[in-house]
Amino acid sequence: MSQKVGVGVGIILVKDGKVLLGKRHDDPEKADSEMHGEGTWTCPGGGVEFLESPEETAIREVEEETGIKVNKARVISMSNDRVEDAHFITIGLLAEDFEGEPLVKEPDEITEWKWFDLNELPSPLFLCSEKLIKNYLEKKFYSD
Repeated sequence: MSQKVGVGVGIILVKDGKVLLGKRHDDPEKADSEMHGEGTWTCPGGGVEFLESPEETAIREVEEETGIKVNKARVISMSNDRVEDAHFITIGLLAEDFEGEPLVKEPDEITEWKWFDLNELPSPLFLCSEKLIKNYLEKKFYSD
């Protein structure tokens, strides 16, 4: 078991009062997250790579996962996300300026992308995404 804290980003793409969420694969091996979350709905996101800014990570991850081109993203929150065997600091970003429609580009990890009304979110939500969306809706920067 690794005792390191990871740094990741989650990106809220908002269009017409709706947020883009992807359904994680039900198979834990394919859902591919140290934070687990198989079968949950998640925002696009992933780990920050060496020398990347959170904004660069967000733009890269959204493109890799959905094919959407983010023109601008900004940091809006941070959360301290822990499960029994993993710990991540998640930097939350908001993107309202983007082009394209979501495609399933990593079908082994995410089985579908759908737009959801911010007042009618699916369940269950991935822990990190749930905190990010809650922070966004409550206009809060940090959650533990």
